[in-house]
Amino acid sequence: MFGVGPIWSLLVLPRLVKCDMKPRIKRSVILTNVALAVLVGGLCWLLGWREYLLVQLPTVWLGGAAGVFLFYVQHQFEDTYWESAGDWTFTDAALRGSSYLKLPQPLQFFTGNIGLHHVHHLNARIPNYNLQRAHDENPAFHTVPTLSLRDGLRAARLKLWDEQAGRLVGFSAVRTPSGGGRATPARSTLHSH
Repeated sequence: MFGVGPIWSLLVLPRLVKCDMKPRIKRSVILTNVALAVLVGGLCWLLGWREYLLVQLPTVWLGGAAGVFLFYVQHQFEDTYWESAGDWTFTDAALRGSSYLKLPQPLQFFTGNIGLHHVHHLNARIPNYNLQRAHDENPAFHTVPTLSLRDGLRAARLKLWDEQAGRLVGFSAVRTPSGGGRATPARSTLHSH
């Protein structure tokens, strides 16, 4: 999540042309790739490729890691909603499966209100500058799981779904037998999430 994941998911993956893309989208990706190649090539020629990478790579990696983290904790918190297809509902997934990540005001502004992701799940057409108002004016949003930034940092360790408890747990919930060998669940059936 914090290593090569941000570079891959935010820098490389969007530049790939996939077979199932509509022709218009394929053209858009190809034209964007050409424009980026010209821009990056020009900057490398003007500044030098080392200098370009020394500025761009840390910036892209840090920004990408922050973005991946913010998106991750919106869905991977201890009491998240996770149901099989037959029991899954759109509304429950939006209201219980994504959190209200209550960020300090400056961070809320600079992240485009990403902490109000639960509102976006119910209606993606609400612009980011109206998400807080939509949350505040609709009582349905007042029961959404709320996380602080500290809660979000703790949620990054949650990786396994405990079916009996109905919540995400960390690897510490799995104990290894003293004689070595395979780990066994500490309480119940666990699934990678």
